[in-house]
Amino acid sequence: MRTSIKITAAAAATTALALGLTACGTDSDPSSESGGADTSKALVVAASPTPHADILGFVEKNLAEKAGLKLEVKEFTDYVLPNTATETGQVDANFFQHQPYLDDFNKKNGTHLVSVGAVHLEPLGLYSKKVKSLDSIKSGQTVAVPNDTTNEGRALQLLAENGLITLKDGVGTSAKLSDITDKKGLKFKELEAATVPRALGDVDAAVINGNYAIEADLKPAKDALVLEKADGNPYANIVAVKKGDEKDPRVQKLVKLLHSDEVKKFIEDTYQGSVVPAFGDAKS
Repeated sequence: MRTSIKITAAAAATTALALGLTACGTDSDPSSESGGADTSKALVVAASPTPHADILGFVEKNLAEKAGLKLEVKEFTDYVLPNTATETGQVDANFFQHQPYLDDFNKKNGTHLVSVGAVHLEPLGLYSKKVKSLDSIKSGQTVAVPNDTTNEGRALQLLAENGLITLKDGVGTSAKLSDITDKKGLKFKELEAATVPRALGDVDAAVINGNYAIEADLKPAKDALVLEKADGNPYANIVAVKKGDEKDPRVQKLVKLLHSDEVKKFIEDTYQGSVVPAFGDAKS
């Protein structure tokens, strides 16, 4: 079963506040083991619609029953509620984010979420409806970037690697707008990642996350002015659970299915380079 959850900024803020209040007084032990989870119950996974829920849908329809896994997918359209829902037990796992984002989220929100394995990479890209090449981006033009910590740093690194800006030495993927030492005349507009594609017509160029680009009917491998390189990229998307739930047999079964040859072929055939398999074990 696949359920779509539409999220507003206000709802996300309210849930985040509630999480912060309850986290201070919880009696639960985040390190408790859950290897004895009821395997007869469906594993409920929060996921972004594309490609995460699509990949999970493929698993549900083609692989899960044979493996003895009941899978329920709930679609979320923001980058906050899947983690808060996993922390509070509203869902069993989530699949929407990369490790740097999860690390930053845990640090800022006091959550206890961990990766149980990497699945795929969505190369972040620079798009434009007004220019046809990097060389056409000139002083005075405006570039939109995601406003969350890790994806903004990732976006700025992409721009720096392609000569559009210069960053301070050593800032890495934590770069902020204040770390730009030479904007080369460019202006920047910070937006919530999910809204960047909708603003593409209002700016000269925009750095868009791969899943949101696909949802906006962009073809990253074809339409992006430039894409991140896959080799050595730390931004593979992961399945995450609350610490202590790593040994849940249902979770382990899901990860095994997501790392299967069938899923690899599905990703390659469906996304044609816009999403690429990046199977990996949990972060040690």
